[in-house]
Amino acid sequence: MVQKSRCLSGDKAGIQDFIDRFDDEVFGSSYSAAIYISRILRLPEHHSTVFVIGESGIETELDFESIPHIGGTDPAYNRLVEPKDYTAIASGDALDPSVGVVLAGLDFHVNYLKLAYAFAYLKRGAKFLATNVDVTLPSAGSLFPGAGAISAPLIAMMGGEKPVALGKPSQAMMDAIEGKFKFDRSKTCMVGDRLDTDIKFGIEGGLGGTLCVMTGVTRSETDWEGTEVVPTAWVKELGDLRE
Repeated sequence: MVQKSRCLSGDKAGIQDFIDRFDDEVFGSSYSAAIYISRILRLPEHHSTVFVIGESGIETELDFESIPHIGGTDPAYNRLVEPKDYTAIASGDALDPSVGVVLAGLDFHVNYLKLAYAFAYLKRGAKFLATNVDVTLPSAGSLFPGAGAISAPLIAMMGGEKPVALGKPSQAMMDAIEGKFKFDRSKTCMVGDRLDTDIKFGIEGGLGGTLCVMTGVTRSETDWEGTEVVPTAWVKELGDLRE
């Protein structure tokens, strides 16, 4: 899963007109992270900067919520580590005292320097967030390192401390959506094609119902036999709802 902004995601899907009209209703994990930081965490102003390990899509969503950030695509961090960096990071001279969050996402240019900065901020008490923790992503008929592979070294360095993940089925994402729209969970239905993310997301979030669509990963009622993740209802395809 590539952490793109809503605009970039819409452009790839060929539905940019829809995104332009309803962009505040499209919730990707990067946007979810931005909403969570701005409306759930409510960090003090002097400690509200986000150190990003990720691409421009994450930065765009943070900008939409007026959240200050460093790292990410800044060329200053896209280089080899130098001997002087160790001293500057260890002493704190190279660190921004306003950083209160480390947000890890898919980064095609991740390096030792970025990880060193992130680790230093976490040791100083910064909140640890991740756009999602999927360790692999599918592409070109194969699997490649995902966003979870980027945060994995930090988890190991922090003694197993896991980040708050902002993708499904994490309830932090549900909290972010609720923080944005103030909706009634009992009158909301989760629609999706994956039991382990979409349907689980709705069940654990206490929504009024879940609808499984058999056009994706889940193909049959037998897929949830013997499991605790059972949708309220299911259809072969969304068009069935019109019948």
